[in-house]
Amino acid sequence: MNPVAAWLDRLPGDADITQPAIALGAALLLYMLAYTVARPIAARVRAAFPALNDTVAVHVRPMIRHAIAALLLGITAAAWPQDSLAHLVIGIFLAASIALFATHLLHSLAIPRWAIAPLALLLFVMVVSGSSGGIAPVGQMLDQVGVDLGKRRISLLDILSMAATVVALLAGIRLANRLIGHSIQKAPDLDPTQKLLGQKLASIAVVITAFFIGVDVLSIDLTAFTVFSGALGLAVGFGLQKTVGNLIAGIILLMDRSIKPGDVIVVGDSFGWVNKIGVRAVSIVTRDGKEHLIPNENLMTQEVENWSYSDRNVRVRIPVGISYASDRKLAQELMLQAALESPRVLRSPRPNVWLINLGEYRLDHEIRVWISDPESGIGNVTHDVLGRVLDKFQAHGITVPYPHRVIEMRPDSTHPQ
Repeated sequence: MNPVAAWLDRLPGDADITQPAIALGAALLLYMLAYTVARPIAARVRAAFPALNDTVAVHVRPMIRHAIAALLLGITAAAWPQDSLAHLVIGIFLAASIALFATHLLHSLAIPRWAIAPLALLLFVMVVSGSSGGIAPVGQMLDQVGVDLGKRRISLLDILSMAATVVALLAGIRLANRLIGHSIQKAPDLDPTQKLLGQKLASIAVVITAFFIGVDVLSIDLTAFTVFSGALGLAVGFGLQKTVGNLIAGIILLMDRSIKPGDVIVVGDSFGWVNKIGVRAVSIVTRDGKEHLIPNENLMTQEVENWSYSDRNVRVRIPVGISYASDRKLAQELMLQAALESPRVLRSPRPNVWLINLGEYRLDHEIRVWISDPESGIGNVTHDVLGRVLDKFQAHGITVPYPHRVIEMRPDSTHPQ
Protein backbone atom coordinates (compact mmCIF):
# COMPACT_ATOMS: atom_id res chain seq x y z
CA MET A 1 0.00 0.00 0.00
CA ASN A 2 1.16 3.55 -0.70
CA PRO A 3 2.81 4.88 2.50
CA VAL A 4 1.23 8.29 1.97
CA ALA A 5 -2.20 6.69 1.56
CA ALA A 6 -1.69 4.61 4.72
CA TRP A 7 -0.70 7.71 6.67
CA LEU A 8 -3.71 9.63 5.37
CA ASP A 9 -6.10 6.81 6.33
CA ARG A 10 -4.89 6.97 9.94
CA LEU A 11 -5.76 10.67 10.24
CA PRO A 12 -8.84 11.43 12.38
CA GLY A 13 -11.89 13.17 10.98
CA ASP A 14 -13.69 13.04 7.68
CA ALA A 15 -11.23 12.03 4.93
CA ASP A 16 -13.17 13.99 2.29
CA ILE A 17 -12.36 17.17 4.21
CA THR A 18 -9.00 16.58 5.90
CA GLN A 19 -7.16 15.10 2.90
CA PRO A 20 -8.01 17.95 0.46
CA ALA A 21 -7.10 20.45 3.19
CA ILE A 22 -3.73 18.74 3.71
CA ALA A 23 -3.18 18.66 -0.06
CA LEU A 24 -3.99 22.38 -0.30
CA GLY A 25 -1.57 23.18 2.53
CA ALA A 26 1.15 21.03 0.99
CA ALA A 27 0.70 22.73 -2.42
CA LEU A 28 0.92 26.20 -0.88
CA LEU A 29 3.99 25.21 1.15
CA LEU A 30 5.73 23.83 -1.95
CA TYR A 31 4.94 27.00 -3.86
CA MET A 32 6.41 29.13 -1.05
CA LEU A 33 9.52 26.95 -1.08
CA ALA A 34 9.84 27.37 -4.85
CA TYR A 35 9.42 31.14 -4.47
CA THR A 36 12.24 31.25 -1.90
CA VAL A 37 14.65 29.03 -3.83
CA ALA A 38 14.04 30.77 -7.17
CA ARG A 39 15.50 34.12 -6.07
CA PRO A 40 19.18 33.11 -5.62
CA ILE A 41 19.06 30.78 -8.64
CA ALA A 42 17.69 33.58 -10.85
CA ALA A 43 20.43 35.94 -9.61
CA ARG A 44 23.10 33.40 -10.57
CA VAL A 45 21.53 32.82 -13.99
CA ARG A 46 21.51 36.57 -14.71
CA ALA A 47 25.13 36.85 -13.58
CA ALA A 48 26.16 33.88 -15.74
CA PHE A 49 24.38 35.27 -18.81
CA PRO A 50 24.85 39.06 -18.77
CA ALA A 51 23.96 39.28 -22.46
CA LEU A 52 20.27 38.53 -21.75
CA ASN A 53 18.10 41.42 -22.92
CA ASP A 54 15.60 43.09 -20.61
CA THR A 55 12.63 41.20 -22.08
CA VAL A 56 14.14 37.82 -21.23
CA ALA A 57 15.71 38.88 -17.91
CA VAL A 58 12.31 39.94 -16.53
CA HIS A 59 10.91 36.41 -17.03
CA VAL A 60 13.92 34.45 -15.74
CA ARG A 61 12.88 34.42 -12.09
CA PRO A 62 9.17 33.57 -12.71
CA MET A 63 10.16 30.75 -15.07
CA ILE A 64 12.55 29.27 -12.49
CA ARG A 65 9.95 29.65 -9.73
CA HIS A 66 7.18 27.89 -11.66
CA ALA A 67 9.56 25.22 -12.96
CA ILE A 68 10.68 24.33 -9.42
CA ALA A 69 7.08 24.38 -8.23
CA ALA A 70 6.02 22.09 -11.08
CA LEU A 71 8.83 19.66 -10.24
CA LEU A 72 7.96 19.53 -6.54
CA LEU A 73 4.23 19.27 -7.21
CA GLY A 74 4.81 16.55 -9.81
CA ILE A 75 6.72 14.46 -7.27
CA THR A 76 3.97 15.06 -4.71
CA ALA A 77 1.25 14.13 -7.19
CA ALA A 78 3.06 10.90 -8.06
CA ALA A 79 3.28 9.94 -4.38
CA TRP A 80 -0.29 10.97 -3.52
CA PRO A 81 -3.12 8.42 -3.78
CA GLN A 82 -4.85 8.48 -7.17
CA ASP A 83 -8.56 9.03 -7.84
CA SER A 84 -9.14 11.33 -4.89
CA LEU A 85 -10.20 14.92 -4.37
CA ALA A 86 -6.86 15.66 -2.70
CA HIS A 87 -5.00 14.42 -5.78
CA LEU A 88 -7.14 16.74 -7.92
CA VAL A 89 -6.12 19.69 -5.71
CA ILE A 90 -2.45 18.87 -6.26
CA GLY A 91 -3.16 18.45 -9.97
CA ILE A 92 -4.76 21.90 -10.20
CA PHE A 93 -1.67 23.54 -8.66
CA LEU A 94 0.59 21.46 -10.92
CA ALA A 95 -1.41 22.49 -13.99
CA ALA A 96 -1.28 26.15 -12.96
CA SER A 97 2.50 26.07 -12.47
CA ILE A 98 3.06 24.41 -15.86
CA ALA A 99 0.73 26.86 -17.61
CA LEU A 100 2.39 29.85 -15.94
CA PHE A 101 5.86 28.55 -16.84
CA ALA A 102 4.77 28.19 -20.47
CA THR A 103 3.26 31.70 -20.41
CA HIS A 104 6.48 33.35 -19.19
CA LEU A 105 8.59 31.28 -21.58
CA LEU A 106 6.48 32.31 -24.58
CA HIS A 107 6.48 35.94 -23.45
CA SER A 108 10.30 35.89 -23.29
CA LEU A 109 10.36 34.57 -26.86
CA ALA A 110 8.14 37.47 -28.05
CA ILE A 111 5.25 35.20 -29.04
CA PRO A 112 2.04 37.23 -29.62
CA ARG A 113 -0.26 37.45 -26.63
CA TRP A 114 -3.25 36.16 -28.58
CA ALA A 115 -1.41 32.87 -29.13
CA ILE A 116 -0.14 32.44 -25.57
CA ALA A 117 -3.48 32.34 -23.74
CA PRO A 118 -5.02 29.42 -25.70
CA LEU A 119 -1.87 27.32 -25.34
CA ALA A 120 -1.63 28.00 -21.60
CA LEU A 121 -5.31 27.12 -21.17
CA LEU A 122 -4.84 23.93 -23.18
CA LEU A 123 -1.89 22.88 -21.00
CA PHE A 124 -3.91 23.60 -17.86
CA VAL A 125 -6.86 21.50 -19.06
CA MET A 126 -4.61 18.63 -20.13
CA VAL A 127 -2.80 18.43 -16.78
CA VAL A 128 -5.99 18.77 -14.74
CA SER A 129 -7.62 16.09 -16.89
CA GLY A 130 -4.69 13.79 -16.24
CA SER A 131 -5.13 14.34 -12.52
CA SER A 132 -8.84 13.58 -12.61
CA GLY A 133 -9.00 10.32 -14.47
CA GLY A 134 -7.13 10.92 -17.70
CA ILE A 135 -7.41 13.17 -20.70
CA ALA A 136 -9.29 10.68 -22.87
CA PRO A 137 -12.79 11.86 -21.78
CA VAL A 138 -11.85 15.48 -22.49
CA GLY A 139 -10.44 14.53 -25.87
CA GLN A 140 -13.58 12.63 -26.77
CA MET A 141 -15.74 15.58 -25.76
CA LEU A 142 -13.73 18.02 -27.89
CA ASP A 143 -13.71 15.59 -30.80
CA GLN A 144 -17.50 15.42 -30.82
CA VAL A 145 -17.78 19.17 -31.53
CA GLY A 146 -16.98 19.79 -35.20
CA VAL A 147 -18.19 20.31 -38.74
CA ASP A 148 -17.98 18.21 -41.91
CA LEU A 149 -16.25 19.79 -44.90
CA GLY A 150 -16.69 17.41 -47.80
CA LYS A 151 -15.00 14.12 -46.96
CA ARG A 152 -13.07 15.57 -44.05
CA ARG A 153 -14.34 16.34 -40.57
CA ILE A 154 -12.77 19.18 -38.57
CA SER A 155 -13.39 19.00 -34.84
CA LEU A 156 -12.63 21.37 -32.00
CA LEU A 157 -9.90 18.97 -30.90
CA ASP A 158 -8.26 19.27 -34.33
CA ILE A 159 -8.35 23.08 -34.17
CA LEU A 160 -6.90 23.17 -30.65
CA SER A 161 -4.22 20.65 -31.59
CA MET A 162 -3.27 22.64 -34.68
CA ALA A 163 -3.18 25.91 -32.73
CA ALA A 164 -1.06 24.38 -29.96
CA THR A 165 1.32 22.85 -32.50
CA VAL A 166 1.73 26.13 -34.38
CA VAL A 167 2.39 28.09 -31.19
CA ALA A 168 4.82 25.45 -29.94
CA LEU A 169 6.67 25.49 -33.27
CA LEU A 170 6.82 29.30 -33.25
CA ALA A 171 8.27 29.19 -29.76
CA GLY A 172 10.74 26.52 -30.84
CA ILE A 173 11.79 28.60 -33.85
CA ARG A 174 12.36 31.70 -31.72
CA LEU A 175 14.29 29.74 -29.09
CA ALA A 176 16.41 27.90 -31.66
CA ASN A 177 17.22 31.13 -33.51
CA ARG A 178 18.32 32.82 -30.29
CA LEU A 179 20.48 29.92 -29.19
CA ILE A 180 22.08 29.51 -32.62
CA GLY A 181 22.55 33.26 -33.01
CA HIS A 182 24.18 33.49 -29.58
CA SER A 183 26.52 30.62 -30.43
CA ILE A 184 27.45 32.15 -33.80
CA GLN A 185 28.12 35.55 -32.23
CA LYS A 186 30.59 33.93 -29.82
CA ALA A 187 32.53 32.18 -32.63
CA PRO A 188 35.99 33.85 -32.61
CA ASP A 189 37.01 32.75 -36.13
CA LEU A 190 34.11 34.43 -37.96
CA ASP A 191 33.94 38.07 -39.01
CA PRO A 192 30.67 40.06 -38.67
CA THR A 193 29.60 39.30 -42.25
CA GLN A 194 30.12 35.56 -41.86
CA LYS A 195 28.23 35.63 -38.56
CA LEU A 196 25.31 37.43 -40.21
CA LEU A 197 25.29 34.95 -43.09
CA GLY A 198 25.37 32.01 -40.67
CA GLN A 199 22.40 33.45 -38.75
CA LYS A 200 20.37 33.95 -41.94
CA LEU A 201 21.06 30.43 -43.23
CA ALA A 202 20.40 28.92 -39.80
CA SER A 203 17.07 30.77 -39.58
CA ILE A 204 15.99 29.42 -42.95
CA ALA A 205 17.02 25.88 -41.95
CA VAL A 206 15.12 26.16 -38.63
CA VAL A 207 11.93 27.32 -40.37
CA ILE A 208 12.10 24.48 -42.92
CA THR A 209 12.72 21.93 -40.17
CA ALA A 210 9.82 23.27 -38.11
CA PHE A 211 7.53 23.08 -41.14
CA PHE A 212 8.23 19.38 -41.71
CA ILE A 213 7.95 18.64 -37.99
CA GLY A 214 4.54 20.32 -37.95
CA VAL A 215 3.43 18.36 -41.00
CA ASP A 216 4.48 15.12 -39.31
CA VAL A 217 2.90 15.97 -35.94
CA LEU A 218 -0.42 17.02 -37.48
CA SER A 219 -0.38 14.05 -39.90
CA ILE A 220 -0.99 16.28 -42.89
CA ASP A 221 -1.03 14.51 -46.25
CA LEU A 222 1.43 16.37 -48.49
CA THR A 223 -0.39 15.18 -51.60
CA ALA A 224 -3.14 17.63 -50.69
CA PHE A 225 -0.65 20.44 -51.35
CA THR A 226 0.00 19.40 -54.95
CA VAL A 227 -2.31 22.02 -56.45
CA PHE A 228 -1.23 24.58 -53.88
CA SER A 229 2.47 24.01 -54.59
CA GLY A 230 1.83 24.43 -58.33
CA ALA A 231 0.02 27.71 -57.71
CA LEU A 232 2.80 28.82 -55.36
CA GLY A 233 5.42 28.06 -58.01
CA LEU A 234 3.45 30.09 -60.56
CA ALA A 235 3.15 32.97 -58.08
CA VAL A 236 6.89 32.86 -57.43
CA GLY A 237 7.54 32.89 -61.16
CA PHE A 238 5.43 36.02 -61.68
CA GLY A 239 4.29 37.97 -58.64
CA LEU A 240 7.05 37.01 -56.19
CA GLN A 241 9.93 37.09 -58.66
CA LYS A 242 11.38 40.29 -57.19
CA THR A 243 11.00 39.01 -53.63
CA VAL A 244 12.83 35.76 -54.35
CA GLY A 245 15.44 37.67 -56.34
CA ASN A 246 16.07 40.01 -53.42
CA LEU A 247 16.36 37.04 -51.05
CA ILE A 248 18.96 35.31 -53.24
CA ALA A 249 20.79 38.61 -53.83
CA GLY A 250 21.00 39.19 -50.08
CA ILE A 251 22.55 35.76 -49.54
CA ILE A 252 25.05 36.40 -52.37
CA LEU A 253 26.01 39.76 -50.86
CA LEU A 254 26.73 38.10 -47.53
CA MET A 255 28.69 35.29 -49.16
CA ASP A 256 30.99 37.37 -51.39
CA ARG A 257 31.41 40.04 -48.65
CA SER A 258 31.50 42.88 -51.17
CA ILE A 259 29.17 44.89 -48.92
CA LYS A 260 29.28 44.50 -45.15
CA PRO A 261 27.53 46.18 -42.21
CA GLY A 262 29.50 49.32 -41.40
CA ASP A 263 30.69 49.97 -44.97
CA VAL A 264 30.25 53.46 -46.42
CA ILE A 265 28.65 53.13 -49.85
CA VAL A 266 27.10 55.29 -52.56
CA VAL A 267 24.16 53.89 -54.55
CA GLY A 268 22.58 56.36 -56.92
CA ASP A 269 21.64 59.38 -54.83
CA SER A 270 21.94 57.48 -51.52
CA PHE A 271 25.13 57.98 -49.51
CA GLY A 272 25.62 56.53 -46.03
CA TRP A 273 26.84 53.60 -44.01
CA VAL A 274 25.33 50.12 -44.14
CA ASN A 275 23.32 49.50 -41.00
CA LYS A 276 21.89 46.04 -41.75
CA ILE A 277 21.66 43.57 -44.60
CA GLY A 278 18.18 42.08 -44.43
CA VAL A 279 16.37 39.37 -46.33
CA ARG A 280 14.72 41.86 -48.68
CA ALA A 281 16.72 45.08 -48.53
CA VAL A 282 19.88 46.75 -47.27
CA SER A 283 19.43 49.51 -44.69
CA ILE A 284 21.63 52.58 -45.33
CA VAL A 285 21.73 55.38 -42.74
CA THR A 286 22.56 58.78 -44.23
CA ARG A 287 24.19 61.75 -42.52
CA ASP A 288 20.73 63.34 -42.27
CA GLY A 289 19.61 60.49 -40.02
CA LYS A 290 17.36 59.07 -42.72
CA GLU A 291 17.32 55.34 -43.30
CA HIS A 292 17.14 54.25 -46.94
CA LEU A 293 15.96 50.71 -47.69
CA ILE A 294 17.54 49.67 -50.98
CA PRO A 295 16.46 46.30 -52.49
CA ASN A 296 19.26 43.74 -52.51
CA GLU A 297 18.79 43.18 -56.22
CA ASN A 298 19.69 46.83 -56.95
CA LEU A 299 23.06 46.37 -55.27
CA MET A 300 23.75 43.42 -57.56
CA THR A 301 22.75 45.13 -60.82
CA GLN A 302 23.68 48.79 -60.27
CA GLU A 303 27.06 50.44 -59.87
CA VAL A 304 27.96 50.76 -56.19
CA GLU A 305 30.78 52.84 -54.69
CA ASN A 306 32.13 51.15 -51.58
CA TRP A 307 34.41 53.59 -49.80
CA SER A 308 35.57 51.02 -47.24
CA TYR A 309 35.72 47.80 -49.28
CA SER A 310 39.47 47.16 -49.05
CA ASP A 311 40.63 50.31 -47.19
CA ARG A 312 38.75 52.74 -44.98
CA ASN A 313 40.98 55.68 -45.93
CA VAL A 314 39.19 58.16 -48.23
CA ARG A 315 40.71 61.20 -49.94
CA VAL A 316 38.81 64.48 -49.86
CA ARG A 317 39.47 67.25 -52.42
CA ILE A 318 38.97 70.82 -51.19
CA PRO A 319 39.20 73.59 -53.85
CA VAL A 320 40.72 76.98 -52.89
CA GLY A 321 41.45 80.02 -55.09
CA ILE A 322 43.83 82.94 -54.44
CA SER A 323 44.50 86.15 -56.35
CA TYR A 324 47.42 86.51 -58.75
CA ALA A 325 48.82 89.30 -56.57
CA SER A 326 49.11 87.07 -53.47
CA ASP A 327 52.26 85.25 -52.37
CA ARG A 328 51.64 81.83 -53.91
CA LYS A 329 54.20 79.86 -51.86
CA LEU A 330 53.07 81.42 -48.59
CA ALA A 331 49.46 80.66 -49.44
CA GLN A 332 50.29 77.03 -50.17
CA GLU A 333 52.15 76.70 -46.86
CA LEU A 334 49.18 78.18 -45.01
CA MET A 335 46.78 75.76 -46.72
CA LEU A 336 49.00 72.81 -45.78
CA GLN A 337 49.18 73.99 -42.15
CA ALA A 338 45.39 74.35 -41.99
CA ALA A 339 44.93 70.80 -43.29
CA LEU A 340 47.41 69.36 -40.77
CA GLU A 341 45.69 71.17 -37.88
CA SER A 342 42.28 69.64 -38.68
CA PRO A 343 41.67 66.81 -36.16
CA ARG A 344 40.11 64.32 -38.60
CA VAL A 345 42.79 64.70 -41.27
CA LEU A 346 45.34 61.87 -41.28
CA ARG A 347 49.05 62.60 -40.97
CA SER A 348 49.82 59.52 -43.05
CA PRO A 349 49.12 59.68 -45.95
CA ARG A 350 50.24 63.29 -45.71
CA PRO A 351 47.99 66.11 -47.03
CA ASN A 352 49.06 67.85 -50.24
CA VAL A 353 48.35 71.20 -51.89
CA TRP A 354 48.39 71.37 -55.70
CA LEU A 355 48.08 74.22 -58.17
CA ILE A 356 45.64 72.77 -60.68
CA ASN A 357 44.58 75.67 -62.93
CA LEU A 358 45.42 79.25 -63.97
CA GLY A 359 41.98 80.76 -63.94
CA GLU A 360 40.67 83.98 -65.41
CA TYR A 361 41.01 85.90 -62.19
CA ARG A 362 42.55 83.48 -59.64
CA LEU A 363 45.03 80.67 -59.07
CA ASP A 364 43.01 77.49 -58.52
CA HIS A 365 44.45 75.18 -55.84
CA GLU A 366 43.24 71.89 -54.42
CA ILE A 367 43.89 70.66 -50.89
CA ARG A 368 43.91 66.89 -50.85
CA VAL A 369 43.50 65.30 -47.43
CA TRP A 370 42.86 61.74 -46.20
CA ILE A 371 40.35 60.64 -43.56
CA SER A 372 39.66 57.20 -42.06
CA ASP A 373 36.07 57.70 -40.88
CA PRO A 374 33.94 58.55 -43.94
CA GLU A 375 30.78 57.51 -42.06
CA SER A 376 31.20 60.70 -39.99
CA GLY A 377 30.68 62.82 -43.09
CA ILE A 378 32.70 64.76 -45.65
CA GLY A 379 31.18 68.23 -45.43
CA ASN A 380 32.33 68.84 -41.86
CA VAL A 381 35.95 68.12 -42.83
CA THR A 382 35.74 70.58 -45.74
CA HIS A 383 34.13 73.15 -43.45
CA ASP A 384 36.85 72.82 -40.81
CA VAL A 385 39.77 73.01 -43.25
CA LEU A 386 38.33 75.98 -45.19
CA GLY A 387 37.62 77.84 -41.96
CA ARG A 388 41.23 77.44 -40.85
CA VAL A 389 42.48 78.47 -44.31
CA LEU A 390 40.37 81.64 -44.27
CA ASP A 391 41.65 82.63 -40.80
CA LYS A 392 45.27 82.17 -41.90
CA PHE A 393 44.71 84.05 -45.17
CA GLN A 394 43.24 87.03 -43.32
CA ALA A 395 46.12 87.02 -40.83
CA HIS A 396 48.79 87.03 -43.58
CA GLY A 397 47.13 89.26 -46.17
CA ILE A 398 46.26 86.55 -48.70
CA THR A 399 43.20 87.57 -50.69
CA VAL A 400 40.55 85.36 -52.21
CA PRO A 401 39.41 87.08 -55.43
CA TYR A 402 35.93 87.30 -56.86
CA PRO A 403 34.98 87.94 -60.48
CA HIS A 404 34.71 91.54 -61.76
CA ARG A 405 32.61 92.67 -64.68
CA VAL A 406 33.36 95.98 -66.47
CA ILE A 407 30.50 97.61 -68.33
CA GLU A 408 31.64 100.17 -70.94
CA MET A 409 29.10 102.80 -71.95
CA ARG A 410 29.62 104.26 -75.43
CA PRO A 411 27.67 107.16 -76.92
CA ASP A 412 25.27 106.22 -79.66
CA SER A 413 26.21 108.08 -82.87
CA THR A 414 22.75 107.66 -84.39
CA HIS A 415 21.12 109.70 -81.67
CA PRO A 416 23.27 112.79 -81.10
CA GLN A 417 22.45 114.80 -78.06
